[in-house]
Amino acid sequence: MRPEALADFIGQEHILGEGKPLRRQLERGELTSLILWGPPGVGKTTLARILAHQSGADFVPFSAVMSGIKEVRNVMEEAVRARQLGRRTLIFVDEIHRFNKAQQDAFLPFVERGDVILIGATTENPSFEVISALLSRTRVYALRALTVEETVVLLRRALNDREHGLGELELTIPGDLLELIASHSNGDARSALNLLEIVAAGAPSGTVTRQTVEDALQRKVLLYDKSGEEHYNIISALHKSVRSSDPDAALYWLARMLEAGEDRLYIARRLIRIAIEDIGLADPRALEQAIAAKDCFHFLGEAEGDLALAQLTLYLAVAPKSDAAYKALGAAREAVRSSPAEPVPMHLRNAPTRAMKEWGYGEGYQHAHEFADALVSMDCLPPSMVGIRFYNPVQRGLEIKIAERLEQLRSKRLRDTENSSGEGPTSEQ
Repeated sequence: MRPEALADFIGQEHILGEGKPLRRQLERGELTSLILWGPPGVGKTTLARILAHQSGADFVPFSAVMSGIKEVRNVMEEAVRARQLGRRTLIFVDEIHRFNKAQQDAFLPFVERGDVILIGATTENPSFEVISALLSRTRVYALRALTVEETVVLLRRALNDREHGLGELELTIPGDLLELIASHSNGDARSALNLLEIVAAGAPSGTVTRQTVEDALQRKVLLYDKSGEEHYNIISALHKSVRSSDPDAALYWLARMLEAGEDRLYIARRLIRIAIEDIGLADPRALEQAIAAKDCFHFLGEAEGDLALAQLTLYLAVAPKSDAAYKALGAAREAVRSSPAEPVPMHLRNAPTRAMKEWGYGEGYQHAHEFADALVSMDCLPPSMVGIRFYNPVQRGLEIKIAERLEQLRSKRLRDTENSSGEGPTSEQ
């Protein structure tokens, strides 16, 4: 089912659509060396073959896993001879990130002279895995995981293709089940076609049922659509369960998402958001735990990493709640939008030059570290906003102590201002 023409290639519209960069290169016959960076099964090898075909170049596949410097040089010498005969050679290096520096260096002179068009494919960030000298001579194109809709197009094509696909079986698969197969492939076309083949093998009668798909996936298929309403319903239920301090409900909705194959990093992002939006300074460690859980999942992957997400969900659910920081930012933004953009008070401005000092920049500034308890009486808001409060801690968790500390600071500032002999800036300055 590998497409042989650009018109049949599915996905990557951001680089292959009309007027997009790689499409323009092809249309102008200006194909240059490049790196295709993206997750497995998104068409890196297929795209390289199509690029070679449409540019009229000989396609030479090359595996970074199986080859060394000797093989690199042999292939390059063949490419040089082909160029002398008027033929272009496109060298495709799969998993180029597996080459060490010396092996990557071996490509440089041939790429520089234009003896070959080099296309490297990698699932790893090229900035870290490809040497800078080679990167500077290539252009990096980031490929994206296929959407559910794009994957369904591929599955339908395979179902209808009698020569290369499953057309002769004349299978009947409802659209919602095709979407389920697509969603479980996680944007990987190869995985999607493999799943379809397994589903087809389990449907000798020619009709695919929900049970057939469940058997192929070896698990119950939950009512869940990663891009539809149920996706948002369940993440909303998880968020609101945590906000309501109900750990059991929160864990249930988390398990529903995990079992349905939800993107774990999507879940992690929402949990991090909960840590700053619903807990905030009532328990500042919540954000630390959220970032640690995300890093833990990155390190361990699914199964073991899922436990980190569960642990974080429980921590957030039982933590004291506060949306004071959330409200404070909203209030500050509203004040910015609804009031004039006043100049920064003179005492808060830096005065790097003598002239600026003469103009009054920095005059009256009180350096906190030169005062007892590092507390000063000067105001840091514009004069028209002095005394306004955006942040109002709640009486839960650590914010109880924060509220006490703020009251101490404000009381001392008020006393110092009242007792001031007039030295330093006042609210009128």
